[in-house]
Amino acid sequence: MAAVRVLHCVAGLAHGGYESLIMNLYRCIDRDAVQFDFVSSFPGVYESEIEALGGVIHRIPFITQKGPFVYTHALDRVLAQSPRYSIVHSHMDKFSGLVMRQAKKAGIPVRIAHSHNTRNEGGLAFQVVKDYYGNMVLPNATHLFACSRAAADWMFGPEANRAHILLNGIDPERFAVNEMARASVREEFGLSDECLVFGHVGRFTPQKNHDRILDIFALIHKQAPGSALLLAGTGPLLDEMRQKAARLGLADCVHFLGSREDIPRLLQGMDGFLFPSLHEGLPVTLVEAQAAGLPITAATTITSEVCITPLVKQLALESSDEVWARTALEQAMENRPVRSSPRQQIAAAGYDIRQTAAWLTNFYLGLAQSYDPTAGGPRS
Repeated sequence: MAAVRVLHCVAGLAHGGYESLIMNLYRCIDRDAVQFDFVSSFPGVYESEIEALGGVIHRIPFITQKGPFVYTHALDRVLAQSPRYSIVHSHMDKFSGLVMRQAKKAGIPVRIAHSHNTRNEGGLAFQVVKDYYGNMVLPNATHLFACSRAAADWMFGPEANRAHILLNGIDPERFAVNEMARASVREEFGLSDECLVFGHVGRFTPQKNHDRILDIFALIHKQAPGSALLLAGTGPLLDEMRQKAARLGLADCVHFLGSREDIPRLLQGMDGFLFPSLHEGLPVTLVEAQAAGLPITAATTITSEVCITPLVKQLALESSDEVWARTALEQAMENRPVRSSPRQQIAAAGYDIRQTAAWLTNFYLGLAQSYDPTAGGPRS
């Protein structure tokens, strides 16, 4: 029997939170039973791996590139292709309303809208457009997913309780404490074993608050002059943050790593993780950092659902940079001699990707078997 092909609609396939979740699932899912295909607008590092795993990528211009009419027309062509998809799974937050509407018009029986955030990004006009499409989600989606209860509340409002919380799972074994990996990371950046190394993984966008990360680290560096900061990611604010690091006199100790495919290894080289995001759905990077045994100083704007272990200390964004720096430094110093991987806690909390992938496989198969693809509706 041919595998059920699920069409995942994404903005792009670069490193990011929901992209990491999808790829973690894709690697672990039973691909003899379920295959992933993608509608994507922006190229990214995952494309070659997707194609190697048997996935098809339909490239269409994004809404912000050529407008909603061009995007809609291109999406309609994909949805009308033969053999037709029976399941469309959209990860575009409130833009998912457009995807859900077009999938419904195309007669796609299973339409899943998946929330990965708790707030719109962009300027006022962009937010108005997103809210317009967000109003189309509930009338057109057949199933609702979210990465956290907070993400469900934001996107689905009165229907939030109907959403299934699909946890942002990881493979805990990939993040187990590894002294060899730690040594190799420090050798790569010329850092001694005594050096206190802080880090962050995320796109350089306003949401991730790199501006605040640099302010906090500047104070850490005053108290621990030999300390260093590793920042993995790319994005529109990258050059601005490079310039800020130079203005703060931190050019030699802040390392901008760009897009990396060795995040599990990089986490081994750190002693602390800074995460003052303005908003998040449920950041998979914080699950990964906990699995690596890293103490994390995170903002209370991030749902407490991500606090799987005592490694996470949450502070209000209104707290001073001094409080943030002191807390992060104390956490790193306390944890350094006794670092271990809380793999059992991660798995017990439901964040082992193998559990999630097995559940999702059965979910997709159950839905696919409930519909007759030749009739476009439920079997009698």
